Amino acid sequence: MGVTCVSQMPVAEGKSVQQTVELLTRKLEMLGAEKQGTFCVDCETYHTAASTLGSQGQAGKLMYVMHNSEYPLSCFALFENGPCLVADTNFDVLMVKLKGFFQSAKASKIETRGTRYQYCDFLVKVEYGPCVVASDCWSLLLEFLQSFLGSHTPGAPAVFGNRHDAIYSPADTMVQYMELFNKIRKQQQVPVAGIR
Repeated sequence: MGVTCVSQMPVAEGKSVQQTVELLTRKLEMLGAEKQGTFCVDCETYHTAASTLGSQGQAGKLMYVMHNSEYPLSCFALFENGPCLVADTNFDVLMVKLKGFFQSAKASKIETRGTRYQYCDFLVKVEYGPCVVASDCWSLLLEFLQSFLGSHTPGAPAVFGNRHDAIYSPADTMVQYMELFNKIRKQQQVPVAGIR
């Protein structure tokens, strides 16, 4: 596990999503990247149950339950503006038992999946494996991203600023995916069931 940058690649003008993915994979393969299997990250949104809010018109809180194929034995629960709980995969079973406190939001499942490439120490979906402190390798990650994303290269993820010299963890990656999924949901402005 290393430092990861999660970002959305815009669809190339005049191209379909599939054509944009093919362009990106050709660039990666021209750099010498090799296919290394697949990856999948999924997220289901839960909201606090009405019975737990009280009578003072409190706003409900959201919790995002996520899985990442890079960490197959873990489940991540990210609380809205709060901590990230890392649990084993049985956490989903616990959520069923907590239905009096948290309820699955309608049409709330979203996932991203694709081919995983490796180029030297980099994994694309982009991760730089040898480093675990974001501030120590951001400039190297940025240079690598620019080599195939060009003008679509993202800025430093917000999670990097919050933990400048801290050890990077899988929870930091999941926060980035949660932010990306929420951004996609807002862009879609339609029910999110079936977004892939």
